[in-house]
Amino acid sequence: MALAELKSAIPDYAKDLRLNLGTVIGNSLLPTQALWGTVLACAIASRSPLVLRELEPEARENLKPEAYRAAKTAAAIMAMNNVFYRTRHLLSDPEYGSLRAGLRMNVLGDPGVDRADFELWAFAVSAVNACGACLDSHEHKLREAGVSREVVQEATKIAAVLQAVAVTLDAEAVMASS
Repeated sequence: MALAELKSAIPDYAKDLRLNLGTVIGNSLLPTQALWGTVLACAIASRSPLVLRELEPEARENLKPEAYRAAKTAAAIMAMNNVFYRTRHLLSDPEYGSLRAGLRMNVLGDPGVDRADFELWAFAVSAVNACGACLDSHEHKLREAGVSREVVQEATKIAAVLQAVAVTLDAEAVMASS
């Protein structure tokens, strides 16, 4: 199983990450589609070939084709949106906020899966990419859809742990090759 291999690759100094990885995926309160879509989208957003290589097959097994595609789409569209809206938010000139974005985001109209799942995946990717504007927007949509704070926090924990695992394992790979 890929999750077990990923956990075994985590060095002892990062034992807490190993434990947290098992918990956020193995003991998640999220339904299967929401969980594995979040895992896949965050694995992509982590930019770690190792993390993605180990988790993608299990995500593919646990997701219907349309959900698998939508999770990848969430990662792709948020890679663009997070840079754009984070920049707008960070600029001291508020006039940028009144300019038309002019970026195609048609998938947001019909992501091909339950809207709340897609919003959860977009939220989690925004956590990895540290875009406060997108986090606020997607959290607001999730809460409007009746998604609990506990579910939102669960996605945040998955994003945090996968990002930390990616940083740790990628750093280990670089140091091992030096």
